[in-house]
Amino acid sequence: MSADVDVYAWLRDRGAETIAHPGGTLYAHLRRVRQRLAELGQSPDVQLAGLTHAAYGTDGFDVVLLDHTDRGPLRALIGADAEDLVHLYGACDRKRSWPMLAATGTVHDRFAGRAVSVRADQVTPLVDLSIVNELDVVQHLASVSDAHLAYLRELFATWSPAASVAVRGEAARVLGG
Repeated sequence: MSADVDVYAWLRDRGAETIAHPGGTLYAHLRRVRQRLAELGQSPDVQLAGLTHAAYGTDGFDVVLLDHTDRGPLRALIGADAEDLVHLYGACDRKRSWPMLAATGTVHDRFAGRAVSVRADQVTPLVDLSIVNELDVVQHLASVSDAHLAYLRELFATWSPAASVAVRGEAARVLGG
């Protein structure tokens, strides 16, 4: 993917290679997420969103590479559809959104402080990106509690209707029963 080269440079310019993250650095994590999304047959837009999903920080990782109100630079770099997904991913208040995400298609936007409806064509990419991100984190944590694995299995089961077949299979492979 030719756009990757520019995105890699953008991430390095923002210090992603120096930010600690399970499995090494944020930069390494972002590259692994993009690679796994590619291997699972995700579109180039979803792959680019995976490569930059932490740009605005996330509810689970508060390091910010770019302020969420300054969306233009990332949009110009990866395109509108990919950037929309990155913004949605970063805005997602996980505790308030994740349990019912697949059923309602609603995300509580932590930036705006309100619930927003996810476009129908964004639900599966958002769910798939979220699953792939969590799988990478779990695989690179020094230890993962049985309770956390059980939580992810239960959560991913509720997301199953919205997740792609390939990502559902990958989650089952990584998390087991």
